[in-house]
Amino acid sequence: MNVMQAEAPVAVGETGLEIALPAGRSYFNHYWLRDNCPSSFDRSTRERSFDILHLAAPPRPETAEIEGEALVIRWAGEDHTSRYPLAMLAQYAAPTKRSDPADMPRRAWYGDHYPDIPRFSQPELKADKAKVADWLEALIVEGLAIVTDMPDSDAGLTELVELMGQVRPTFFGLYFDVKTHINPTNTAYTAGALELHTDTPAEETAPGVQFLHCRANTVEGGMSLYADGVAVANDFRARDPEGFRLLSETEVPFFCEHDSYDMRSRQTIIELDEHGEVSGLTLSQHMLDILDLDQHLLDDWYPAFCRFGKMLQEERYLMRFTMKAGECMVFDNHRIVHGRAAYSATSGERYLRGTYSDRAEMRSTYRALVSEGRFK
Repeated sequence: MNVMQAEAPVAVGETGLEIALPAGRSYFNHYWLRDNCPSSFDRSTRERSFDILHLAAPPRPETAEIEGEALVIRWAGEDHTSRYPLAMLAQYAAPTKRSDPADMPRRAWYGDHYPDIPRFSQPELKADKAKVADWLEALIVEGLAIVTDMPDSDAGLTELVELMGQVRPTFFGLYFDVKTHINPTNTAYTAGALELHTDTPAEETAPGVQFLHCRANTVEGGMSLYADGVAVANDFRARDPEGFRLLSETEVPFFCEHDSYDMRSRQTIIELDEHGEVSGLTLSQHMLDILDLDQHLLDDWYPAFCRFGKMLQEERYLMRFTMKAGECMVFDNHRIVHGRAAYSATSGERYLRGTYSDRAEMRSTYRALVSEGRFK
């Protein structure tokens, strides 16, 4: 039983202590206090250097008192004193998740969005970290941006990715070239139409950010097609609540198979974040495997899937445009569905070079650019 003197500024009990803070009295567990002593973190590595597993006995204060603007604890059985700023304790007095500058509400967009897509110049991004922060914020909030003034080189794409994070390999390799191939292993490598989809759904965790660098585009046809999965899924939730539930809760199999790989995963069509909000989609008609679900479940799932798929193609949501050489589309591969109209392969040249990075790296870089580290 935890018995404390409620009136004292600091009251020590068996498992923790109570302290008077400006917002009221708050309880802190002894293990938490010992583990999170400010001296437990190395300022050089910014990692925890103290290992609570090595304590010989449960931590217990020998003395605990307020000195100025800090709680000072001298630990029993240890030659160690901890000093906690009261402002630090106030941050953790209630079980509230640490504020995350990258956790921003998504802004849905529709088929008329092309003139308003955020645009950034690659040379300016390389020269100005503040511009990089603006670019990453646009990707987090809107899910896509266009980077202009790209050099006509493989290195230019790599340099752009590395402003965000690292090139993320897939089973296709580090990069891929979207143009007609003699023996194509993917529908994208033909001149045919490409339905709206997200990339590599057969990976257990598909890459989060896609880059498509247009190196040449002089063909007839081949317009790019994009839609915001968040906008469509949010409207689908209002239009068809039961269909939304089925697509956001039912995991279905995806595959990608060829001579040297056999990739498989199970994903929900609609992806929800920790707040229960739509964060994206996993969708590919080419890579949806033969469904191994209960056939009675499919009586409801398939019609819901078809209703949602048709909704994605409604004019209200579908954005069409022609990519220009020197542009790079950068977009959230878990949110933005993309495709392409068919084109005439003999009418000119169409060449897009693509690669990926991860959403976690994008958010990490954004946090580092806009906030101060805790352990400097």
